[in-house]
This record gives sequence, C-alpha cells and structure tokens, in this order.
Amino acid sequence: MVLIDTSAFIEFLNRTGAREDLMIERLISNNDEIAIPSVALTEILQGIRSDHEHAEIKKSLLTFPLLSLQDNESYLSAADLYRKCRKRGFTVRSTIDLFIAQIAIEQGAELLHRDGDFDAIARVSDLKIFH
Repeated sequence: MVLIDTSAFIEFLNRTGAREDLMIERLISNNDEIAIPSVALTEILQGIRSDHEHAEIKKSLLTFPLLSLQDNESYLSAADLYRKCRKRGFTVRSTIDLFIAQIAIEQGAELLHRDGDFDAIARVSDLKIFH
C-alpha cells in the first residue's frame, strides 16, 4: 500500500508534472492500493478556495481509504519519532508530519511525499519511502 502525503497530493491536484504528480497518476491508472492519512484530508481541503472545486475534490478524495492513528500509543510513538530526529540533529517542523509518518509505519505502507521532514524521519525509524 502507498500512503500519499498532502505535499504529493497537492502536486497531483495542481497537475504540476512533478515526480509525485506523475507517480500518483500512475498508481491510480494501475489501480494500485493507495490511501490517504485522514489528517491530510483536512490539510488538502482547507486550502481550496472555490466551493465548487472543494466539493469535487472532497468527493474524489473520499473514494480512497482514509487511515488514522490507531490509539494513544500511536501518539506516544509519534512523539518518540520527533525525539529520535532531534537526537540525530533533525528538526521536524510539523506535528502532522509525525502523525502521517506514524500512520505509515503502523500500516506497513510506503509514503509518497514531497517534504524533507519525512526523509529525516525515515533515517531514524522504520518509515518506508515510496520511490
């Protein structure tokens, strides 16, 4: 399964031609198993100004499985990810990125992203990056 981060999905929605845009297009065309972190649903939708576009994108996004943290232990593990990064000299700028990374780890999913925080997290954890 491939978990798609907000940063990658924005490339796809804006049809930028970036690597992540093309990879998502390929994954969808191949009917590969993909999912969206539930917190990414919020991040994606909050940035859409047009009501019509918001409704269309929301409808499309809700066709994908949404994955969330499993329980309180998940939040503790996300905090540990941050601490591991800091000990290695990396500062993760977003708590949401920690949640998304933890979801991917718990689900055994590979993460498709365009955000350097995830590369740092992958250096200190079992996070798998989709290439």
